[in-house]
Amino acid sequence: MSDLASLMRCVEISEPGGPEKLRLATRATPFPGHGEILIKVRAAGVNRPDALQRAGAYPPPKDASDLPGLEVAGEVVDLGAGVERWTLGDAVCALTPGGGYAEYVVVPASHALPIPAPLSFEQAAAVPETFFTVWSNVFDRAGLAEGETLLVHGGSSGIGTTAIQLARLMGARVFTTAGSAEKCAACERLGADLAINYREHDFAEIIKEKTAGRGVDVILDMVGGDYIPRNFKCAAEDGRIVNIAFLNGPKAEVNFAPAMVKRISWSGSTLRPRSNEAKAAIAQALEEKVWPALEDGRIAPVMDRLFDLEDAAEAHRRMESSAHIGKIVLTVASLT
Repeated sequence: MSDLASLMRCVEISEPGGPEKLRLATRATPFPGHGEILIKVRAAGVNRPDALQRAGAYPPPKDASDLPGLEVAGEVVDLGAGVERWTLGDAVCALTPGGGYAEYVVVPASHALPIPAPLSFEQAAAVPETFFTVWSNVFDRAGLAEGETLLVHGGSSGIGTTAIQLARLMGARVFTTAGSAEKCAACERLGADLAINYREHDFAEIIKEKTAGRGVDVILDMVGGDYIPRNFKCAAEDGRIVNIAFLNGPKAEVNFAPAMVKRISWSGSTLRPRSNEAKAAIAQALEEKVWPALEDGRIAPVMDRLFDLEDAAEAHRRMESSAHIGKIVLTVASLT
């Protein structure tokens, strides 16, 4: 740590509100504790939870940094006691509990993974949050299996583009919803069997038609609102529905009779509050089952735009416009 700058640039939330509440600031460089590593950040992913935190609706855990940023890529520059896997200079991407919008961030060593050879720092920074989320919900929680069908809402988002690729990688069929012809085409290029423009069609009716009335085995939903009862219509017998966000709100009037008749399972989850041990287990599963496909180019993060760290507010505006396809990433050009 002695060779590192004592101060770092970062983006902090001045007060709850819109993107204009993000501001460039200077803070003390953090240092790693037991089982932690310090990463010199080269790029940081931008995610919906960052915007929710900025708006005051998603406070960080008590022991986490108050700075936004849940995923980064960069180089290991300091090691806490007890860290055995990593060495100084290792290129890693990592899930963070917060603090990613900065030149340096501390993360549990078990939440970091080696950057797959084909990926740049910017591409690698687009991986952890979405891949951890999709794996833990679609495969661990919902148990999507080879030969089954998955419906992904918001297929052109970072989560959606990841879910499409991972489901196809594991041998599942994929349906998805998106809000424009351009977005639907992007989903189908990634491997979706069908992308439904929800602005023009009733996705529940299309799913019923395309599955001969059977429905889909797993639904990954980040929309909520009036999608909740429609998901019950789309689900097959023994179907599993997982909600990971509620962009259209968490409340809806739902007829639960289909859940009983079709034996539907519903669950929801958020990643950030989960234990370090749970996140480490997800990282281990990803490295074993998904990293080889990132290494050989069978799958890759879909990139939308890059913004400089100091332009984080513009990155948030881009994300909240919903015009993006894939991931938005901040580049961090260190001055040290």
